Amino acid sequence: MRTEPVPDADIVVDGGWLLPGLVDVHTHPGTEVHDAPFSDEMLRRHLTDHRDAGVLLVRTPGTAARIPDWVDEDPHLPRVRSAGRWLATPGRFFPGLGHDVSEEDLVHAAVEEAKASSGWCKVIADWRHDEPALPRDILSAVVLAVHAIGGRVAAHCQTADGSLNAVRAGVDSLEHGMHLDPGLIDQMASQGTAFVPTLSAFGAGADRRRTEEPSARRDWWLAGWEAMLPNVRAAHEAGVTVLAGTDSFPCGTVTSEVEWLVRAGLSAETALGAASWSARSWLGLPGLVDGGPADLVAYDTDPTLDISALANPSRIILRGRVIA
Repeated sequence: MRTEPVPDADIVVDGGWLLPGLVDVHTHPGTEVHDAPFSDEMLRRHLTDHRDAGVLLVRTPGTAARIPDWVDEDPHLPRVRSAGRWLATPGRFFPGLGHDVSEEDLVHAAVEEAKASSGWCKVIADWRHDEPALPRDILSAVVLAVHAIGGRVAAHCQTADGSLNAVRAGVDSLEHGMHLDPGLIDQMASQGTAFVPTLSAFGAGADRRRTEEPSARRDWWLAGWEAMLPNVRAAHEAGVTVLAGTDSFPCGTVTSEVEWLVRAGLSAETALGAASWSARSWLGLPGLVDGGPADLVAYDTDPTLDISALANPSRIILRGRVIA
């Protein structure tokens, strides 16, 4: 991308608002149900759905199989930053969906996955509310080993103990963070642990949960959900990097996550950044700067004044090519 005029260039946007390509930092393309195999055809469809919504960069914190090389080679698909397969210890994930590994072998598997992917690995740090989280010493060893090779660690956390262990272990991103103790937020800020709350995925199920018969699991879930928006706001105010991730289907719905971040108390501009320039910077890509990737989305309406405008881009430009 160039910020100065280029001779003989075609004008593709004349008026409106430009954003660096949108970003979904928590999406799992390639399969939609827990018992279905990873599909290249579905992967292409999911990534195309992202692209057609203006999402030109995605991070996949766990997929049923490693992202194949042809994705990076296809100029018509979004850029992908992958964490490889989910890393799950016994009893802490859907059986067979990710890479099932023993607690003893987790450190080795995490390093292997980070090397084979985009420098990321994803660890399932907890699962059921009534079962123990991954021990902190094991997660700390994972973080130490992955950081030693220049990698980064994402941790799935939905229980208080899971979030506690992940933050104390120094993971690079806390995914979901349900039941996060607010007392951990300052440590997240000081050590650079990002928060990816995936509010839209939880919010979509909140009303249904409320209609369920009372149970320990229902009450636990609802208590965690009620605290999530205040925790997101508190995290942002404390200086934690809050980012937009959907963790849901159909792909290409990051606008909904931005709306939830605004509902949590972030300004429209900050919430937009969480799904655009801030997220791109966090993943190591520049925004609208000279020499940066020509990944742009144009809008007729200023999205900072009307978040819903994100759902209706007037132009999508990926790698300097007009996609739509």
